[in-house]
Amino acid sequence: MRSKALLLAALLCAGAATAQDKYPNKPVQMLVPLSTGTTVDIIARMYADKLSKRLGQSVIVQNRPGAGGTIAAQATAKSAPDGYTILMVNTQHSVNPALYRNLPYDTLRDFSGIAMVAESPALVYVNPGLGVRTLPEFIALAKQKPGTINYGSAGFGTATHLGGAYFASRAGIELVHVPYKITSDLVADILTGRIQATFSPIAFLLAQVREGKLLALAVTSGERVALLPDVPTVSESGILGYESSTWYGFVAPTNTPRTVLEQLARAMRQITDEKEVQDRYAAQGIVPRSVILEDFDVFIRADVDKLGPLIKAIGAKAD
Repeated sequence: MRSKALLLAALLCAGAATAQDKYPNKPVQMLVPLSTGTTVDIIARMYADKLSKRLGQSVIVQNRPGAGGTIAAQATAKSAPDGYTILMVNTQHSVNPALYRNLPYDTLRDFSGIAMVAESPALVYVNPGLGVRTLPEFIALAKQKPGTINYGSAGFGTATHLGGAYFASRAGIELVHVPYKITSDLVADILTGRIQATFSPIAFLLAQVREGKLLALAVTSGERVALLPDVPTVSESGILGYESSTWYGFVAPTNTPRTVLEQLARAMRQITDEKEVQDRYAAQGIVPRSVILEDFDVFIRADVDKLGPLIKAIGAKAD
């Protein structure tokens, strides 16, 4: 009888351990490096909601903005590699190794890719009061009056900064960069004409374009977007080969179990393929893109290698 009791106890313990080890058995934290209302935050919350239903556990969004996304990234890198802390990232994640002299983590070593889910080209927005209606007119004015056109960005080294700097370099013009910490301030200033331009994602100021308060001179993708079919690409407008987009995805601390990464990647790919998600993307000029696991790691490494020389060339440093 005693041996049977011991055997039963062992079986119960094994069953309990199996149940306890099943992922996930508690809420998952999704850290977001930007404030609420940004494109990154909107995408994160959409995936968190749908991921909660697929995993059977709450996925809780925590906004930790600041320092170019490094605050949220550091917190993720230092968290337990168990799949219960994941990080929403965008192009800034690839920029930071060149932008910050002393990152508190290693971008390539301390994270494992889960999935890239989308990318978004930008628009060249201008205030109508600038007096230009096409990108060639914008370039001509900048050449005629060098250093008099201000363009706003979300901060030094951000995609909106680099997109404008890269454009100015390719066009052979001088633009004045004005970095902002609060996006609402950028919106207010371009609407009032305090700054004249910005190179920002399509969804950022699309409503103001439709209301006639701003003009969209060109889109930074390789092809025109269905949302704004009459807006030419930068390349069509004379700056051949120019492309600039922001990508969005999710990573986890390195050494997160492979089975967990695969489960998350599979779920995120399925979410990206949902018609509702693709329709929401299309309405904002965002393109769904699914790149998972090691392929996402390879993409990030290539992006770091590509953006580093550009950041060095424009002399951008955050510290």
